[in-house]
Amino acid sequence: MAFWWSLLVLAFAFAICKFLLILIPPKVPSIDVDASDVLEYGSQSQENRFIYVPPRGAAQQSGKKVQCYEPATMKYLGYVPALTPDEVKEQIEKVRKAQKMWSKTSFKQRRQFLRIVLKYIIKHQALICEISSRDTGKTMVDASLGEIMTTCEKINWLLSEGEQCLKPEYRSCGRSMLHKRARVEFHPLGVIGAIVSWNYPFHNIFNPMLAAVFSGNGIVIKISEHASWSGCFYFRIIQSALAAIGAPEDLVEVITGFAETGEALVSSVDKVIFVGSPGVGKTIMKNAAETLIPVTLELGGKDAFIVCEDVDVDHVAQIAVRAVLQSSGQNCAGAERLYVHRNIYPAFVSKVTKIIKSVTAGPPLAGKYDMGALCMHEHSEKLEALLNDALDKGAEIVARGSFGHIGEDAVDQYFPPTVIVNVNHSMRLMQEEAFGPIMPIMKFSSDEEVIKLANDSKYGLGCAVFSGSQSHAREIASHIHCGVAAINDFASTYMCQSLPFGGVKHSGFGRFGGVEGLRACCLVKSVVEDRWWPLIKTKIPKPIQKMDLNFRSHSLKHFMGLAYGIVCKHW
Repeated sequence: MAFWWSLLVLAFAFAICKFLLILIPPKVPSIDVDASDVLEYGSQSQENRFIYVPPRGAAQQSGKKVQCYEPATMKYLGYVPALTPDEVKEQIEKVRKAQKMWSKTSFKQRRQFLRIVLKYIIKHQALICEISSRDTGKTMVDASLGEIMTTCEKINWLLSEGEQCLKPEYRSCGRSMLHKRARVEFHPLGVIGAIVSWNYPFHNIFNPMLAAVFSGNGIVIKISEHASWSGCFYFRIIQSALAAIGAPEDLVEVITGFAETGEALVSSVDKVIFVGSPGVGKTIMKNAAETLIPVTLELGGKDAFIVCEDVDVDHVAQIAVRAVLQSSGQNCAGAERLYVHRNIYPAFVSKVTKIIKSVTAGPPLAGKYDMGALCMHEHSEKLEALLNDALDKGAEIVARGSFGHIGEDAVDQYFPPTVIVNVNHSMRLMQEEAFGPIMPIMKFSSDEEVIKLANDSKYGLGCAVFSGSQSHAREIASHIHCGVAAINDFASTYMCQSLPFGGVKHSGFGRFGGVEGLRACCLVKSVVEDRWWPLIKTKIPKPIQKMDLNFRSHSLKHFMGLAYGIVCKHW
C-alpha cells in the first residue's frame, strides 16, 4: 500500500512541476536588425530624393531593376534587382541543401525560432508598420491590424498547436486488418515556393514562411514588384532569427523581379502558394501542371456584407465602413457588395453616408488622416471606370469623403471613399473585384433573395452576415457558397488562425491557416504495420504459395463469399 501511495505522490509532484515549467517563459534571445537604410530618407542620398513617375502599361513589368517608391507621396525609395530565371534556380538549390539539414531539427528548435521572431515583432511593431505604410500607402492602424496582429496570432497558434497537428495521426484499420496498426505521417515536402501580393507585405511574407519552416521545409518567396522595398527589409528579420538558433542561413530566400522571376520559381519547387489575381493564378496553375506539383491559390474575392432588418443600424454601419475602407479597400476579405434589408435601407444609407462624408484621405504618416493611398499606380482609373459604368446604368453616388493635404505629384494615388446606391448585378461594380474604397449598397426583401444575390458571383472567398438573431445569421451564411463566413462581424475568421483560410470558384482553392494549411505543406504518408509484431505477422499460406489454376479459382470464390458475408453482416 505504501508503495502505491509513494508512486501516486511522485506522479502528482511530476505533474505540478511540469505545470510550473509551462508558466516559466523560456529564454528567448533578442536579435538586432539593421534598419538604418529604411528609416526616413536613410536609403537615399541627398540628390536621389526626387519624385518618381512610374512608366505606364507593359513597361511596368520589365527591366533589370524593380523601382520602388512611396505611393502616398511618390518619393523615390530606390531599386532592387529583377532576378533572371538562372539566378532563381541558384537560390532554390541553396534552399534545397539547407532544407535537408533543417528537416532533421526538433520542434523545440523550431518553436525557439518562432519565439525569437515574435519577440522582435512585438518590440519593433512601430518600425514594421511604418515600413509597410511607406511602401503600400496604408495607415499605421491598418498596418497594425493587418500586419502585426495577424502575424502574432499565427505564431501563437503554431507555438501552442503546431506540433500536435504534425504528429502521426492514428486511424482505424477495419475488420479485416484488426492485427494491424494504421497511421498518417506528415513529412516535409522540400522547398516551397510562395508568390505573394503587395497589399500586406509583412504578413504575406511571414504567413507562408512560418508554416513552411515549422513543418520542416525550406521556402523561396517571390515578393511583389509593388512592395519589394519593404519585403527586402522584412527578410533581414528572418535571416537574423535563423542565425540566432544556428539554423542554415539559406533555409529561407526572398527573391525580387517580374513575371519571368515568378515563372522560374514555379518550375523548380515542390509546391506553390500564390496570393494574387485569378488571371495570374491560372497561369501559375498551368505552369505547375508541367511538373505536377501541388498548388494553393488565394485569388481575391467579392465578399457579400448582408444586413438583416433586426440589427442595431448604428453599430453595423460602423463595422460596414471599416469593412469597406480598411487598407483603402485593398483587402481580399473586404466588403465589396452590401445587401441591406429594405425595411432598414434608408436608415442604414443615411448612417453610412454621414460617416463616409467625415472620412479624410491623405499621406498616412502625417498621422491625421483616416485613410491612406492606393498602392497600385493607375488603379484609380479602374475604380473610376467601374463607377462610371454603374452611373450610366442608373446608380447614384450619395456620399464621398474628402482629401487632406496631398502633393500634386501623388493626386492619382488617392481615391475618395464613396457610397453608391441603386446598384444591381448588371453593373461591373457588382461583379468585378474593385479592390478600392467603394461601398455599393443594394436592398433585398427576403432571405431567399439575398442568398441568391450573394451567390451570383464568380468569386467565393467569404461573407459577413448581420442579424439580431445569431441562428438566423448562421442559417443565411450556411447557404452562401464561400470559404469563410463571419457572423455579426467582419473578417474575424482570419484572426482565428486555427481556422483554414481560402475560397472557391474564382477565389481559388486550397487553404492556408489552421491544421489544413499546415498539413498542406507536408507529404502526407499512410503507414500500416503489425500491431503485435513479431507474435502475429503476415504469412502466405502454403496452399496459396503454389496452387494450380483450379485451386486458385476455388479459393477466389471462397474469399469472395467470405467478403460478401462480412459486408452483409455489417449492413
